[in-house]
Amino acid sequence: MDHTDAQLREAAEKLALTLAQGGMQKTTARVMTALLFSQDDTMTAADLCDVLRISSGAVSGAVKQLIPTGMIERVPAPGSRRDHYRFREHAWATLMSSQNALLATMEDAAAEGIKAAGRDSTAGRRLDEMQNFYAFMQREMAALIDRWREQYDAGRLPS
Repeated sequence: MDHTDAQLREAAEKLALTLAQGGMQKTTARVMTALLFSQDDTMTAADLCDVLRISSGAVSGAVKQLIPTGMIERVPAPGSRRDHYRFREHAWATLMSSQNALLATMEDAAAEGIKAAGRDSTAGRRLDEMQNFYAFMQREMAALIDRWREQYDAGRLPS
């Protein structure tokens, strides 16, 4: 392992630890960051086992959690029978877009509370603010992600 690879592994493990502290399962975080920081376009499950020193079952479980989030994807590899995985292009925007479902759920919960309590009640006033906030965030997040995609695809965003 050369110096650059060691630095990338260290950075990946540091991010994985941060993600695990934030609630992601540790192995899932390690698999995700291994793919994110990899210099290779794709990695097989065996590659992930080798690099992370974890079992194939642990890799399989992590992959099953990560694919539905849109962070990683299974890709065909010509001439190979093994599944190959890679970190998805625009994964961060995809992840943030999926957060809109949570925003909508929060807005709906507030609306349900307002319906039960009445908008002019003490609870209703708090819930009205909640509903307004989540409706605003949902609109703005979608527009913000669209703007980012346009600028990123056009190469107009500084790093």
